[in-house]
Amino acid sequence: MRLSERIKQPSFQSAAQEAVINLFVAADHLRQKGQALCESFGITTAQYNVLRILKGVYPNGHARCAIAERTIERAPDVTRLLDRLVKQGLARRHPSADDARVSVATVTRKGLNLLEKMKPAIDALDNQLTERLTSEELITLSRICEKIYSEEEGMKK
Repeated sequence: MRLSERIKQPSFQSAAQEAVINLFVAADHLRQKGQALCESFGITTAQYNVLRILKGVYPNGHARCAIAERTIERAPDVTRLLDRLVKQGLARRHPSADDARVSVATVTRKGLNLLEKMKPAIDALDNQLTERLTSEELITLSRICEKIYSEEEGMKK
């Protein structure tokens, strides 16, 4: 379905406006699918993201600020996110060996098991969301997205 049909708007001020609105619609579609999948496993997409980050450095962990730098969607309160993961037994926190004022979060065996259990569903969702795109289109899409947000990241520095 074309964007104009989807949002019942026959025309746009510019190609740029249409492209940006299309990105918002696509992002919302992806977010809704991801949220539904994660909720079916009893976690949020933000919690999944943190578990994925911690799995990437397992058996080591990350301090809260390092997790915040790596999240896909900026989470305003990583501390509360970690608190919920710890409460569920999916992560744990312990003082850093280098600096006792800093706590390091690590994924637990239960968290790793949950990620492993989720993997087939995550892979199926990825395939479902991208099956109509060729490999070349996927690469192009990634490069276009990087161009959009890399300029923003560069402006913050």
